Amino acid sequence: MWTRHHKQRNTGRLIVPALAAVFLSYFGFHAYNGEFGIYSKYRYQARAVELQARLDTVKAQRTEIERRVQMLYDGSLEKDMLDEQARRTLNVSGADELTIMRPLSRAN
Repeated sequence: MWTRHHKQRNTGRLIVPALAAVFLSYFGFHAYNGEFGIYSKYRYQARAVELQARLDTVKAQRTEIERRVQMLYDGSLEKDMLDEQARRTLNVSGADELTIMRPLSRAN
């Protein structure tokens, strides 16, 4: 009678823990660095602060433009404002006026 003896291998015992470690590390990495992970939360908060500052700047510019446009309405037309806008647009000054050249700024 022939009998076969199989040698017990310990590698079978390591397969399940190795697979569990791989899955846990994969999901752990993506829980921290993924699109909606923990680290992304801080990036989104920093981006929100940056965009809020930009929004405040744009709102301030809009308020300033609305104020300047309000001065050009018929009922409250200010001649100085109209004269300033016309001279700036046409790039004209009178012969008896002193002209100071300034670099263009983004607000104008």
